[in-house]
Amino acid sequence: MNKRILVVEDDPSTLRFIEYTLQQEGLEIFLAKNGLDGLKIAQTEHPDLIILDIMLPGLDGYEVCRRLRQKSDTANILVLMLSAKARQEDKDMGMKMGADDYLSKPVDPTEIINKVQSMLMGTGKVSFKER
Repeated sequence: MNKRILVVEDDPSTLRFIEYTLQQEGLEIFLAKNGLDGLKIAQTEHPDLIILDIMLPGLDGYEVCRRLRQKSDTANILVLMLSAKARQEDKDMGMKMGADDYLSKPVDPTEIINKVQSMLMGTGKVSFKER
């Protein structure tokens, strides 16, 4: 069974870039363009990992992460924050809200793949498709 990744990102080009990059690795991808939709998809699809932007319309990524951690059905989903906010205090806030890891934009495809793979492997789950 393919690993399931939810990408919550409001920038269409970044969303397409991440989607394409991860689909090439055999991952099943769900997309959300805002925080509220991201929460809804997380609760219905139960992804293995969420890639979460911070600057989103409506609910920002910090609030989305906080709410994910408060609900028993989403509390254990891995969260990777991916944001243009690269200051240490931004990273600290992401971790305080419950993120498992943090990447600063811009990122290259290899960096995303390596981070997602290492996060999924850290849970004892088998990573990516058989090649």
